Formats: sequence, C-alpha cells, structure tokens
Amino acid sequence: MGATLAKVWFRPMNIILINPNTTEAMTTRMHAAVSPLMGEGVKLTAITADYGAPSIEGYYDEVFAVPPMIEALKPIADQVDGVVVGCFDDTGVDALRCLLDVPVVGICQAAMQAAAVIANKFSIVTTLPVSVPALEHLVLRYGFERLCGRVRAADIPVLDLEENTENATRLIAAELERALAEDGAEAIVLGCAGMVELSRSLTERYGVPVIEGVGAAVKLVEGLAALGISTSPRGGYAPPRQKTYSGALSHYSPGA
Repeated sequence: MGATLAKVWFRPMNIILINPNTTEAMTTRMHAAVSPLMGEGVKLTAITADYGAPSIEGYYDEVFAVPPMIEALKPIADQVDGVVVGCFDDTGVDALRCLLDVPVVGICQAAMQAAAVIANKFSIVTTLPVSVPALEHLVLRYGFERLCGRVRAADIPVLDLEENTENATRLIAAELERALAEDGAEAIVLGCAGMVELSRSLTERYGVPVIEGVGAAVKLVEGLAALGISTSPRGGYAPPRQKTYSGALSHYSPGA
C-alpha cells in the first residue's frame, strides 16, 4: 500500500475517463462537465473508442464495446491511477478490473452508491426501453433492489441527447416527474452518460437530488486512488491466466 500511496502523492494523479462508444462529442461533454470537479493535482484524461458503435443501446452493442477499451487502456496501464467507464451499462468494467491494478468504476454503480447515501429511495431514468432490463440486472447485482423503486425509460435514442437536446430534455423531465409522483422516489439517477449536463438544472427545478454518474464515478475513483485502494487481485478479478486465443482474437491473448 505504501508504494501505491507514493505513486499517487509524488506525481500528478492521472484518471482516465473512457467512452466506450465512438461519439467524440459525448466524450467532450462528459469531460467538460466533470473536469472542474477534480482536486488539485488530478489530471482527468478523456478517451473515445477508436471503433465500434456510436451509442450503446442494449446487450448487443455492449459486447462490441469492450475490445476497443482494452486496446486503448492496455498500453497505458502503468501510467494511470484509476479508470471511469462512461457508459451507464458499466460496459466492460469487470474485464478492465482483471486487466488493470487500479480502481475501475462504472458510472451506474457510482451513481447508485451516491443515491443510496443521500436518499431512502431512488428511481433511474434512462433512454430506451431496450436498456431497462440490463439496468435492472445491475440494480440487483449491486444490491440496490430495496432502494431503487423503478428503472424508467424516457424513450429517446442516446444520440438524441447530442442532436435533439431540447426534446430529449423535455422527455427526461416528464419521466422524472412520473418517478417522483408514482415511485416514491426521493432522488433521481440519470441513466445515461449523455445526460451528464442535466443534473444541476433538474435538481434546482424539482428540489430533489438528481445524480449523474460521471461526476460520481470520477470522484469515487479519485478518492480510492488517494487512499491507495485498488481492485483485489484475488478471486474473480485476478489477472487472466496466460493462454492463447485463436483467430481474430489472438492479440487479446492474456500475456500477449
């Protein structure tokens, strides 16, 4: 632990915010929204996937978002102090925890952790209905089923948050109002990285905490790194055993 603490405190802390989709405008908005939150001496570097889907909407898109993240992070693994995955499906978080020896946090888990601290019950407002089952599974996995009243979809494509912002915001606000009226929610979690800029205005408008996961995740990673706390190398997040993959996956072989 002493060595890890020395790594953090005797050079600038470098946190990577990686966007698993290819929409650079979303990466830019995430970085602009949360970089002012970083502590002194903390550098937040934003990375966009080099290839893949322009948005992640459901299980199929999610699978193909993992390889470009591995390719981006593996060469710089010894230069980073923490990683935030900027997708509310927490895409690839488990794989990256096996690959890296620094904290890796998904924005879904971070947002729900934050909501659990400041409210007795919360609801999640996401984009499309296709994303609801995946997020319901994460609610169960992270142990928040007693606190999360419901996962709701505003029925908007992710890219509408970039290209049709006014209408998207209107639909999100309408679903948020239903969550407050029908779910008994005391706080709202915004279920998409593309909603990163909406939390403060919606908090002021409705008088309840509206949490976006990017900011929650970067501050959680910053705190873990400062404390010298990283992912356990035992059990499920142990480094993958060396073996040779075949065909197009050969360059992902552990140890390659």
